[in-house]
Amino acid sequence: MKIATWNINGVKARIENLCQWLKDSDPDIACLQEIKSVDEGFPRAEIEALGYHVETHGQKGFNGVALLSKIKPDEVNRGLPGDETDEQARFIEGVFSVEGGVVRVVSLYLPNGNPSDDPVKYPYKLAWMARLEAFARDRMALEEPLILAGDYNVIPEPHDAKDPSQWVTDALFLPQTRAAFRRLENLGFVDAVRATNDETPLFSFWDYQAGAWQKNNGIRIDHLMLSPEASDRLRSTAIEKHVRAWEKPSDHVPVVGHFAF
Repeated sequence: MKIATWNINGVKARIENLCQWLKDSDPDIACLQEIKSVDEGFPRAEIEALGYHVETHGQKGFNGVALLSKIKPDEVNRGLPGDETDEQARFIEGVFSVEGGVVRVVSLYLPNGNPSDDPVKYPYKLAWMARLEAFARDRMALEEPLILAGDYNVIPEPHDAKDPSQWVTDALFLPQTRAAFRRLENLGFVDAVRATNDETPLFSFWDYQAGAWQKNNGIRIDHLMLSPEASDRLRSTAIEKHVRAWEKPSDHVPVVGHFAF
């Protein structure tokens, strides 16, 4: 089974690229972030025509996540638990039947948090990460394969940036951000890309500004984090970098994992 994550940066603007990628890459489950669409406005017909079931948790103009899958989920949960006042659409979980049981797949879009000295944005990011940690701890008790896939807006290590010095005051790289990511790993979650690839640098995002793509000035912020039961089934990963060179690209590229499900 091939499971992918991709921050599409506007599904309507990128629908042709998305459909082409679904045909070429052929993922079994695709987790999308930043769809920037309400649920009823999502271009599901084009995607369903390619054989995918569509589940969305959308929001007008920004945020929004989706699960596209060749098999219909048995269960779908929308919204990260822990704060009933949080109206931002950043989390959707699907439960899928596979041979020998189920796999839980989450598409998440973690808050950016910048500017890091903002009295609201950065605390919201850290609070969201704490809620994600609590959710993950609860799900780990089920002892089921769990894949937390998405745009984490976290640069885990200095070698995950072309020039780490550019990011020292950025919310994606602050010590508190990376410590929160570490706490997730310390629950037993495995960074799928780093579990299968020691190459440095590896990037999943190149800004639109200052020729970042042409200069390969990127960062790695899109991750597949695996519970031990999912990690045991991991066979390989890939970052589908070529998609960044397409016309009207997202600034992110798909990150994929191959699993023995």
